[in-house]
Amino acid sequence: MDSTIIWQRCSQWRMTTTCLAALILLTDVSSSFQTLPMTAHRIITPSYRTSSLLETIRGSDSQESSASPISEKAALELAESATAAIDLADKIYTSSAWGRLFAEAQELVECIGVAMGTLVQPDSSATVDTILKVCDDIDQLIIQEELMSRNLSLRRKVLEFRRYQLLGKMLRFDYNAYVATASFLSPNRIPRTQLPNVQDIPYKDAVKGDNVDAFVQVRSIRGEPLIADCELEDMVYTESALDQFLLWLFRNFVEKNTGGVSSTKAGIQGLLEQGQKFMLQEGQTAESQHKMVKSTLGDLMTPVLPPFYRIFMSGIVPKLGNDMDGKQLGPWFYAPWLTSFVTPTFFGFLVGPSRPNLRKDGQLGGLIVEKCKFLQESGCKGLCLHQCKIPAQEFFQQELGLPLTVSPNFVTQECQWSFGETPLPVQEDPTFPAGCLAGCKSRDALVQATRNTNACSY
Repeated sequence: MDSTIIWQRCSQWRMTTTCLAALILLTDVSSSFQTLPMTAHRIITPSYRTSSLLETIRGSDSQESSASPISEKAALELAESATAAIDLADKIYTSSAWGRLFAEAQELVECIGVAMGTLVQPDSSATVDTILKVCDDIDQLIIQEELMSRNLSLRRKVLEFRRYQLLGKMLRFDYNAYVATASFLSPNRIPRTQLPNVQDIPYKDAVKGDNVDAFVQVRSIRGEPLIADCELEDMVYTESALDQFLLWLFRNFVEKNTGGVSSTKAGIQGLLEQGQKFMLQEGQTAESQHKMVKSTLGDLMTPVLPPFYRIFMSGIVPKLGNDMDGKQLGPWFYAPWLTSFVTPTFFGFLVGPSRPNLRKDGQLGGLIVEKCKFLQESGCKGLCLHQCKIPAQEFFQQELGLPLTVSPNFVTQECQWSFGETPLPVQEDPTFPAGCLAGCKSRDALVQATRNTNACSY
């Protein structure tokens, strides 16, 4: 092949590559962005590169001259050089700032449309088929190139938001349907952490064997009913500097409000020992434990926060010397949600990680403790009931003016806090089991101290 012909044909490829690059750059900001650039992109895909260039360079067509053919090595080098030029055009397309901006803006608009459309749908629109379709859409998303990775990541988050909102609508509209749907789809299709409420959703493998009922009495000692223990792995808690400070402060207040009960143990173990010692004191009652915890919570909040909360969250009129003194106009509509949003930051030192969710009625104001530190480390239902659940409920209602329901799950050691929800008396709450946890470390000491064979019950 004549060298002039080779140069002309390589020049044709260079010109084609340059034109394609220019075409891509111009089209990136045009209305035909989605069609023409992709057509150009297909033209310069790898299947058209080295093999096509080799055929052109070798001159297998009618323009082939009578001169000595170019060597295979030289042809391959020329083909690779031209391929590199084509790759450059490919990179120009994928890295075009205007093209990326246009594509991401278009994806953002579409995702906002999906999210807003979900929010305005009525609660009755949340069906099992709709939720399954969203799960399928999420599963089909595949991350490919850098640009597509960001777009798909955004779309995946929007679809997860849509799924969460649909489940929330179903939770409000038909609770039984929600429980059935969430139980079927979680955890295989929907992670448990992405459910709007988990109170009645079974946690697979939470109890060994076939027994996954939270309230099955597994055995009996001296006529005392026992509750199956959680078999999930213990969570390892990471304490921030704020957590450590609040725990130190809380323990000091406990020591003050218990008449000097202390412990040499560090951290949460020391606090639990303080609580156990106080619980086992002669003549100790449940009411005195509740009073101690409420006093400690009041000390922790300082004299400033409760009045502020009562006015701006619970809508209680301060004493101004008129007929409205002390009347409650709230709680204000935002109080449950805002409380659930702020609480996790100042809550972790006692219970570990938590996050806002929906209450059982599907309304905002819920908070789920992932695995309660207080319950995991104590393994004692009595401490949970009388030094956490009941005093916390009474403190929020009596001191802050906001109803609160605390619902521990002894199988998973999760705990649902529902701000704005009026609690049932423990004796009337069907979700709260009677009896003691099978692995409770303080049961024997408690029974001996109180001479009560049912000491861990209500």
